[in-house]
Amino acid sequence: MTEPVPTIPGLSAIADRFDVILCDVWGVLHDGVRAHTEAGEALIRFRGLPGGTRPRRVVLVSNAPRPWGGVRTILDGYGVPREAYDAILTSGDLTRSLLAGTPGARIHHLGPERDAPIFDGLDIRRVAAGEADAVVCTGLFDDTRETAEDYRPALEEWRARDVPMICANPDLVVERAGLLIPCAGLIAEAYATLGGRVTYAGKPYRPVYAAALDMAGALDGLAAPDPARVLAVGDALRTDIAGASAFGLPNLLVARGIHAEELGVSTEGATLGDVAEWLGRQSVRPDAIIERLVW
Repeated sequence: MTEPVPTIPGLSAIADRFDVILCDVWGVLHDGVRAHTEAGEALIRFRGLPGGTRPRRVVLVSNAPRPWGGVRTILDGYGVPREAYDAILTSGDLTRSLLAGTPGARIHHLGPERDAPIFDGLDIRRVAAGEADAVVCTGLFDDTRETAEDYRPALEEWRARDVPMICANPDLVVERAGLLIPCAGLIAEAYATLGGRVTYAGKPYRPVYAAALDMAGALDGLAAPDPARVLAVGDALRTDIAGASAFGLPNLLVARGIHAEELGVSTEGATLGDVAEWLGRQSVRPDAIIERLVW
């Protein structure tokens, strides 16, 4: 018989078991408009706990298709305190590492120009769609109106030429002020369905977790932490929880994120009820659930 997934009232209930938290950003620390104040406070409290053999650290792990510095600027604007985390690792950073290994490549950028800093300082040529050696997909040009189907003609042309794609944000959707907004992962999924070659930079794929653990250790000149002492926190089963589970990391699902409507907590005042039936229909189960990240 499958053990029930516990619902915890706050991070303090389990915090002393961990040295490091790998924390998702969008859906946990902010909703795309403003910070979740209590989440930042919870991470500050965690970082302030007395350490054992190593200090307590928080690494933010985001599927944002831009370098970490741009994410930090966005978090500053939303009001997420810098004291809540020690470092940031993004899908944009991983994408840049991949592109650094292909000097002089002709790259087509599929996505809004606001994501262009992902290419800053790299030895690549940005070219039109028909001239590309590879495509970097960071998102939809207009995520308020478009769907992946709008890109089918371009995807079919690239598939015919066997052009590889790097997906710089594997998320399918994110929650923005209560609405679900499509992401680059939807376009990459459509391309893969056509038979296109896709490399994903970010969660739920193993390289991002290995890099995040190495980063956590390097903060103090130590080896990567024991995965059993690392808690992955996120709001998405498909990326945050599935990726952490596959890597062997304990994990915590934040209910008030992209699954909020399914779990009945999409409105203020609603409380998280019995989630057993919902979890029974999912392909992956978290180790624990919390309604929102609080201490």
